[in-house]
Amino acid sequence: MMASEQHTVLDPGPLDGDERPRPEGTAASPAGRWFGRRWLVPLLVVVLLAQMAVAMVTTAVQQTPTIDEPVYVGTAAEYLHGQGLSYNPEHPPLGKLIIGVGVALADPHVDTSFDGPQPLLGQHLLYESDNDPWQLMVWARLPVIVLTLLFGLVVFAFARELAGSAGALAALALYAFSPDVVAHGSLATLDVPMAGFLLTSVWLLWRARRRPRLYLPLAGLALGAALATKMSALPAVPVLLALAAVSVWSARRGLGLRRTWLWALAGAGVMAVAAIAVVWASYLVVDPRLRWAAQDHVPTVHGLRGLLVDLLPFPEAYRDGMRIQFGLENYPWEGFLFGRLYTGSLWYYLPTALLVKTPLGMLALWAAGAVAVAAVRRLRPAAPYLLLPAGVLLAAAMDGSRDFGTRYAIFLPMFLAVAAGCVLTVRWKWAPVVTGVLVLFVAVSSLRTFPYYLPYSNEAFGGPATTHLRLHDSNVDWGQDLGRLADRLRERYPGERIWLVYKGSGVPSFYGVDASDPRKVPVDDVHGLMVVSDSSAAKAKGRLAELIDSSRPIDEVGHSITIYRR
Repeated sequence: MMASEQHTVLDPGPLDGDERPRPEGTAASPAGRWFGRRWLVPLLVVVLLAQMAVAMVTTAVQQTPTIDEPVYVGTAAEYLHGQGLSYNPEHPPLGKLIIGVGVALADPHVDTSFDGPQPLLGQHLLYESDNDPWQLMVWARLPVIVLTLLFGLVVFAFARELAGSAGALAALALYAFSPDVVAHGSLATLDVPMAGFLLTSVWLLWRARRRPRLYLPLAGLALGAALATKMSALPAVPVLLALAAVSVWSARRGLGLRRTWLWALAGAGVMAVAAIAVVWASYLVVDPRLRWAAQDHVPTVHGLRGLLVDLLPFPEAYRDGMRIQFGLENYPWEGFLFGRLYTGSLWYYLPTALLVKTPLGMLALWAAGAVAVAAVRRLRPAAPYLLLPAGVLLAAAMDGSRDFGTRYAIFLPMFLAVAAGCVLTVRWKWAPVVTGVLVLFVAVSSLRTFPYYLPYSNEAFGGPATTHLRLHDSNVDWGQDLGRLADRLRERYPGERIWLVYKGSGVPSFYGVDASDPRKVPVDDVHGLMVVSDSSAAKAKGRLAELIDSSRPIDEVGHSITIYRR
């Protein structure tokens, strides 16, 4: 490479977590001197996280309950009132305990005599127990919003140790402007907390390369938090335990081969014990006596899966939850991709959905960051930490039977944001300019979709207004716009006859939507406005398909609901 084409690394800092970075401002380039100003980096961190907070809070305030939220909120309320582990056993308690912090602050009235089925639990709390569902949902979402912001600091800290201040700011910007992270970080769901705890565990493992006695137990606690939030973290466990051994090996490699192996195995064991302890603690907090009786049928799981469940050192409620999850995997779910309605799953669904729903500049920086981490010699030790967990989790998600959304891969915007920050360590003079332009492109694309982050798609696929033509469910329409629909009908179509096919957990009548189901009457009797959730339209068959084909679309709400005229 010609000398004129070389670029000095911008304050790269150390690769190993405990070494002190080079003093700010010592980088040779003007950009390095600029980022060396002590006040600038903290200010930019605050600005990036503040805009993210505004985006998430605005979204949380405006959206009605999505399909999954009421059962988590209802279960959290049951936990708070000592009702035990009966509801929602397919997910461990920790995520719902986090949501329960907000529920406790809202202090709703809880009907402890309710013993109905799980799908009605949340609706009973929100709409039938003299509570304000708007207020309760905002409070339930706030703890997840706070966690999402804290995970942004983990992204920044991890990237700074690898790529310096400039790289860390680029990584944080990608995280803070990620439409998927903003969308799901503003909901009372479990996807973002699980992914964030996993990233935290990997970051602590990286730091354990220098101080394993301090950071390995902490990494185990973070891994346990992920496992105690959502069972989809389980495929990452072998990878993280192997990384724990690698970290100890790196720290103790001067002790001789045999002793180093023993230390490495001991380190992985310490991490495993800490993770197991967190899972047990999450169940004991809900019920110290661990009373457990499944409310619904728990399927019997045979073969390798059954053996795996039986060997797990977790409470029986956790293992039954896994059996329920495996049972759900056997259900013939319907998927929708680029206009095709199908039964089962497609292995390429998630990569395709990510291609649609990730900003173009972010895709470019993800790819460049992965290459940089693997190709740059000083970064190669970090490659297994950043790329292996994300790759294994993505492969596991692609093998799943539920093609419902990119939320199943929400860990990618976190891990690959850190990798993307490493682009600035490449010795190419145009790297800072190109990275800055791509980050700006991501920011503009993200801000343009405000506040409709859930149905986001990038410019190559027409933006959020056309996402429903290619994807469905939590990619675009998860029931979040019922309140906006009520406002639109009241403002533009007062007094009109309304026919409604709504896919969601909200109760239309509570929001003032007085409507009938057009599928329950003859087609010729349906006149006026027909309102259809885009997920329902994507999977329309029979009478609903006939009604849609013979109607004229005249309006849309939140890029997730279409209004037709008949």
